[in-house]
Amino acid sequence: MSWLEKLLPAKIAQTDPSERRQVPEGLWIKCPACETVLYKTDLEHNQNVCPSCSHHHRIGARARLDAFLDAEGRYEVGQEVLPVDALKFKDSRKYPERLKEALENTGETDALVVMGGSVHSISVVVACFEFEFMGGSMGSVVGERFVRGVETAIEQKVPFVCFTATGGARMQEGLLSLMQMAKTNAALTRLAKKGLPYISVLTDPTMGGVSAGFAFVGDVVIAEPKALIGFAGPRVIESTVRVTLPEGFQRAEFLQTKGAIDFISDRRELRKTIASTLAMLLRQPADAVL
Repeated sequence: MSWLEKLLPAKIAQTDPSERRQVPEGLWIKCPACETVLYKTDLEHNQNVCPSCSHHHRIGARARLDAFLDAEGRYEVGQEVLPVDALKFKDSRKYPERLKEALENTGETDALVVMGGSVHSISVVVACFEFEFMGGSMGSVVGERFVRGVETAIEQKVPFVCFTATGGARMQEGLLSLMQMAKTNAALTRLAKKGLPYISVLTDPTMGGVSAGFAFVGDVVIAEPKALIGFAGPRVIESTVRVTLPEGFQRAEFLQTKGAIDFISDRRELRKTIASTLAMLLRQPADAVL
């Protein structure tokens, strides 16, 4: 025993490092807007909305669907459709390697999850993008699952709702990805001819081929607060048109002033908002569903 250890009282003697408690990682999240340190579980219970400043953190597709749909009567559509490397594409890595990594990170087989169910007892089919799967990019599987969701809505004569969170078309599928813009819009045209509502909810971010395709053609277009929405990024636009863009350009609030969005809704109110909107479009009394 050293002379220092002899001087130290027993109550403050150092403990064996192996016996010290380790604080698990990922328990706390710092809000990027107000810098408040938030307990992760509390944030998740608040639908990933900061309780201090109402900043809307990004949320996964499954978590969003769990919060949006009624608990009973859910069923998934198109989960059997899986991606293939038709073009044998390779950039810095092979396309199948990127797909495998995205599957391991998210547990999803592609960037769109489609579910049937109900919201406040109104039957709906809902498509929701998973941004963590290759940036929510739209490839052939996303387009096919979207169309199957629309066709299910037509068969069951129910409304269709889509939550977008995407960087746009998937470059690894080239022209096959761009073809999904026409394919999805054709399906929505069939939905409209049947007189069934389509509600589009734009979340952060909604960019590229999805925003240019079906994101803005809803009967009602809703956005979450401060969501980034557009086609090309602001730096690309400024370098092309050589004009300084206005403050808040490509944010939901700016687009609402230009008439591109019908209204903005807090995520915690979206379920009630969409249910009442559907009741109005279906000509049902709002009190009957809320």
